[in-house]
Amino acid sequence: MSLRQIAFYGKGGIGKSTTSQNTLAALVEMDQRILIVGCDPKADSTRLILNSKAQDTVLHLAAEAGSVEDLELEDVLKIGYKDIKCVESGGPEPGVGCAGRGVITSINFLEENGAYDDVDYVSYDVLGDVVCGGFAMPIRENKAQEIYIVMSGEMMALYAANNIAKGILKYAHSGGVRLGGLVCNERQTDKELELSEALAKKLGSKLIHFVPRDNIVQHAELRRQTVLEYAPDSKQADEYRTLAKNIHGNSGKGCIPTPISMEELEEMLMEFGIMKTEEQQLAELQAKEAAAK
Repeated sequence: MSLRQIAFYGKGGIGKSTTSQNTLAALVEMDQRILIVGCDPKADSTRLILNSKAQDTVLHLAAEAGSVEDLELEDVLKIGYKDIKCVESGGPEPGVGCAGRGVITSINFLEENGAYDDVDYVSYDVLGDVVCGGFAMPIRENKAQEIYIVMSGEMMALYAANNIAKGILKYAHSGGVRLGGLVCNERQTDKELELSEALAKKLGSKLIHFVPRDNIVQHAELRRQTVLEYAPDSKQADEYRTLAKNIHGNSGKGCIPTPISMEELEEMLMEFGIMKTEEQQLAELQAKEAAAK
């Protein structure tokens, strides 16, 4: 099997890192060899796999050593749950420099030092609120071939998912990157499944899996574990196994996305009754004012 380079994108706080780590833990159960490259300045893309607070980042270690050339692969690569390889690229101090620089530095270093040898999957975990050049690196440099967007039925998560699709479209013709599909991490908002399926359809893609909300995820996180390690026989662990199987069977089935305009996104939300028209908002306000008199 040839190396599959996948990336999980999504807005901050959507549960992207938790979803990706649980999915990768499930892929390991399917005898897949995994390398995780954390591309989020928070450096939390590997903590559940390593059962630790946060691992030292490539940028931090390079600064201590003098330069990235002074590092050895074993300095930055840690081995976690079921032999998953973990690297965090890190980022600069807030307000100083481009966080995407760490992503570029890390990927080049890892490739040059053989980190991509003997693995079936390289998974990039990328913050998706920011669509600047640095964070587009795994897409732009033709590293990540399949992008999975983690989202929910909340308006800003849908907005971010559509924005990420625009970023994929920009590089889809010059490289081989494709949208693998959407993963809905349930927030229990109104008509969440229907909205997720509707957005996937508009993007010319599909909903890979709808991950139901379950407090067992938080219980596992408090112990710095994936659900698959903390409660392997739980229903939620099986949900991540299903997601992993769907991604594993999705090789070569990605699409060039067809992102929509902000107006179309708002229309879709109105269609589902999630967002009200100005007339509806005004009518509600007038009704409230009349009731208060």
